Amino acid sequence: MSAAHDFLHLPYVHSGAHGFMRRFIDIMISALGLALAAPLLAMIGLAVWLEGGSPIFFAQTRIGAGGQPFRMYKFRKFTADCDTSGCPLTTDGDRRMTRIGRLLAATKFDELPQLWNVLVGDMAIVGPRPESLAFADCFRGGLEAVLQYKPGLVGPSQVFFRHESRHYPAGQDPVQFYRRVLFPAKVMLDLAYFEHRSLAGDFAWMARAALAVLGIVPEISADRVHNGTAAR
Repeated sequence: MSAAHDFLHLPYVHSGAHGFMRRFIDIMISALGLALAAPLLAMIGLAVWLEGGSPIFFAQTRIGAGGQPFRMYKFRKFTADCDTSGCPLTTDGDRRMTRIGRLLAATKFDELPQLWNVLVGDMAIVGPRPESLAFADCFRGGLEAVLQYKPGLVGPSQVFFRHESRHYPAGQDPVQFYRRVLFPAKVMLDLAYFEHRSLAGDFAWMARAALAVLGIVPEISADRVHNGTAAR
């Protein structure tokens, strides 16, 4: 972790991209969301515990605004005894996933604990997806510009790559494919929006994220991902 953290001592750009009004909206939505979703959170936590015991939550260090690390929380989708040093990506049909984990992945309910990350200020409702330290070295060649923005629960890359695991070609190393193709495609999508974001646009992405969970908003096609035109 120390090597990745040293690499990520990047200057935080105080550009006003996440000002008082966005922070106020984040607090209101995350607080209301946690309150309204409390029964659902309790049921999911119980289901995770009944199937595989503790821990109920999966906590992982992610890369935040300015390259600063923070602990991101999700409901655990993998078996409690799975090797944490294994593949840092979730692939299609991942054998490490539990039955309740597959349901959580399909509904994205595993992401609900990140409302807490939003409430305490580590994340925003709308922002780029926070990346794991395993891919810290990918932030180069201009892609590090996305670290100006507070990571979010929803955003362009989360919507268009909702089923990211389906994009990994058979017979290829998923980690190398992610580094070479998916990571830059996702960052370019995010930069295309966040460099010109607006409050109205943020609310529009919240709505699109809700529709994406329902399967109404289409994902980016595999062809566009593979030929490098995903961000166009």
